[in-house]
Amino acid sequence: MALTEVYWDHHIPLPKLAPVQAKVTVALVALLCFINSYDGEFVFDDSEAIVNNKDLRPATPLNNIWSNDFWGTNLSSNSSHKSYRPLTVLTFRLNYLVAGGLHPVGFHVLNIILHAVISALMIDVFAILIGGLAYDEKGRILNHAPKTSLLAAVFFAAHPVHTESVAGIVGRADLLCALFFQLSFLTYCKAFNKGSDRDDRFSLQWVVVSLLLCAAAMLCKEQGITVLVSELVRMGLLTRLGLMGLGGLLMLYARWRIMGTGPPAFTEVDNPASFAENIILRIVNYNYYYSLNAWLLLCPWWLCFDWSMGCVPLIKSATDWRMVWLLLLWCILVGLISQALCSQDSQRRRTLTLGLVLLVVPFLPACNIFFRVGFVIAERVLYLSSAGYCLLLAYSLGHCCCRWSKYRKLLCVMVLALLCVYVVRCALRSHQWRSEQSLFTSALSVCPLNAKVHYNVGKNLADRGNTTAAITYYREAVRLHPTYVHAMNNLGNILKEKNELVEAEQLLSKAVSIQPDFAAAWMNLGIVQNSLQKFEEAEKSYWNAIRFRRKYPDCYYNLGRLYADQNRHLDALNAWRNATVLKPDHSLAWNNMVILLDNTGNLGQAELIGREALRVLPNDHTIMFSLANVLGKLQKYEESEGFFLHALRINPNAASCHGNLAVLYHRWGKLELAKKHYELSLKLDPEAPGTRDNYNMLRRKLDQLKRSTP
Repeated sequence: MALTEVYWDHHIPLPKLAPVQAKVTVALVALLCFINSYDGEFVFDDSEAIVNNKDLRPATPLNNIWSNDFWGTNLSSNSSHKSYRPLTVLTFRLNYLVAGGLHPVGFHVLNIILHAVISALMIDVFAILIGGLAYDEKGRILNHAPKTSLLAAVFFAAHPVHTESVAGIVGRADLLCALFFQLSFLTYCKAFNKGSDRDDRFSLQWVVVSLLLCAAAMLCKEQGITVLVSELVRMGLLTRLGLMGLGGLLMLYARWRIMGTGPPAFTEVDNPASFAENIILRIVNYNYYYSLNAWLLLCPWWLCFDWSMGCVPLIKSATDWRMVWLLLLWCILVGLISQALCSQDSQRRRTLTLGLVLLVVPFLPACNIFFRVGFVIAERVLYLSSAGYCLLLAYSLGHCCCRWSKYRKLLCVMVLALLCVYVVRCALRSHQWRSEQSLFTSALSVCPLNAKVHYNVGKNLADRGNTTAAITYYREAVRLHPTYVHAMNNLGNILKEKNELVEAEQLLSKAVSIQPDFAAAWMNLGIVQNSLQKFEEAEKSYWNAIRFRRKYPDCYYNLGRLYADQNRHLDALNAWRNATVLKPDHSLAWNNMVILLDNTGNLGQAELIGREALRVLPNDHTIMFSLANVLGKLQKYEESEGFFLHALRINPNAASCHGNLAVLYHRWGKLELAKKHYELSLKLDPEAPGTRDNYNMLRRKLDQLKRSTP
C-alpha cells in the first residue's frame, strides 16, 4: 500500500535526482570505493575456495558442483563445512573459463561490478521500505523518499565493512546472495496488482518467481532464505503467507537433505563462546559478539580478516568492564523497538520497523541461536545487515535535518565528511586486501592476541623465503595458543630445513600427541626422525601418517627414501610404486625408482620404468636424464643421446646433463663432442665431481691421438 511523500525527505541535504541519475551516482560511488582492488591477488580463503578447488577446472564434471560444498569437498564427507553454494561456484568456474585459467583480475572485476549493481538496486529497496509500494502509469516504482533512499544507498555503497565481501573473491557468495535477495524482494512487490486498490489482489506468477529467486539466493549463500522473513513482514493476508511459508519450508527441507550427515563440526578455536561452561556464559558472550558487530557498523575502522583464536577473549565474570557494551546495545535496540511499535508517527513506525527487520533478519543465521557457527565475527555476514543500518542512519539524519533545520549546513558538512571518511577507509582497506602480505600484516595491530594472525604472517614470510622472520611469528602463534598444531608443524618444518632436528622432533611429536590424526605432522616427524637416524621410529611415523590419510603419495615417497637408506630396495620400490599409483605425475618417485634400479644393476627394469614414467610425464627432464644414463650403460647410444639432448633443450643449464652426455660421447668415440660438453659442464659448475678428471683424461687422449697422427 502506497504512502504519501515522506515528510522529512525534502530536508535531506542532497539534490533530488532522476531515478537513473541516482542509480548511476550510487554505482559510481561503489566503484570509487573498491576499484583499487581490481588487480589484487588470490588471498586467504581464496586459496581453498578457488585456487585449490577442482570444481572450477573444465576437466571436472559440471555435476560435481551440485554434490560438493563451497570448498570442493563432497557434502557427505565428515570434513565438509556443509556450505552449499553451487551457483557461486558456477560463477567462479565461468570466470576460470573466460580468463583461460586462474587469473584473479576477472574474479575481482566481477565482484566490484556486482557490488555496484547491488548498491544501485538498494535505492528501489529503500524506496519501498520507507515510502511504501506504488507504481506510475508505466509500471515503474514511485519513490516517495528519493533523497532518503539515495542517501541510504550511498552509505551502503561506501560502507567499509563491505571490503571483505568485495575485495575478497570468496565474498562473491555474499554479493550474489544479496543480489538475488533484492530481486526476490522486488519481484514479490511486483506481484501486487498495480491497477487495483485492493490488497487481496496479487499475481501468483510473480510470487512463484520471487520464490525461485529466493531459492537462487539460498544456492549462493545460506542466509538467502531470510528474504522470506522480510517479505512475510509485509504480507498480512493468509493466502500470501501460506504460499511464502510453504515455499520456505520446502527450501529448508531440501537444504537439510543436501547436508546429508548433519551440521558441520566446529572446534572451540572457531567459536569459543559456543563451548563455554554454561548457558549463561554463552548468552553473555553471544551478546558481546553482537555488540562488536554493531560497533563494526558504527565505526568500521578496526577491520580484520579473522577474529578467532584469542582475538576476542571470553567474558567470564559479571565484573568484566565489557559488560557495558552489552547493556548499551540492548538499551539502543529497546529504544528503537519502542519507537517502532509505539510512535504516533506512522511513517516513523514503518521506517524503523522495516529498518530493524533488514538489520536483524539477515544476521540471524550467524547469531548462534539456531545452530553453532564456525566463527566469532565475520565482516562478510554483515553485508546485507548493513543495508538496515544504512536505512536507519539515513532516517536519523533526515529526522535531525527536519527537527534542527537551522543547523542544516552543519549536518550537510557532517554527512559529506562521513562519506569522505567511508570512501578513504574503503580505499585503504581494499589496498590491504590486494595481497596476503599486506592483509595479514594489517591484522597485527587489530588482533595482536590472535594466534592465527601470527600464523598467517609467518606462513606468508616462509612462502616468500624469509624463514628467519617466519620462525618468530610461528613461535608467537604457539605461545598465544599452545595447542596450535598447524603452527607447530610449520615451525618444525623450518627447523628441519635449518638442521635444528632435535627441537623440530619435539614440536612435531607434541603436535601429533595433541592431534593424533594429523597426517602431515606424522609424515614430517618421520622425515626428522629419519634424518636423526631413528629409522624404526621414522617408519612408524610414516605408517601412522598413511593410516590417517590413506591416499598420501608424498608419505609413500618419503617412506621409500627411508627404505632406500636402509638398503631395503624391494620395499623402497614398492613404496615409490604406491606413490605413483596414487599420484601418477609424482616425478620424484618415478625418478628414484629408475636411479635405484640403475644403481643395483637392474638396467632392463630401469629402462622399462623410465619409459613408463615418460609416457605419464613426457617433458620431465630429470626422468629423461636418468633414463639416458641407463640407455648409455646398455650401449643404446643413439637413444641415450636423444634423451640427453631433449633434456638439455628443456633445461640447458644443467651441468650434470652436459657432463653425462660428454661421458656418453667419450664412450661412443665422439671425442670432439665429448670435449665440447665437458667444457660446457665445467663452465656451468667448475666443481662438478668427476667431470674435470674425465675432461683431463680426454685431453690426454686427444693429445696422444695428435702425436700419433703422421
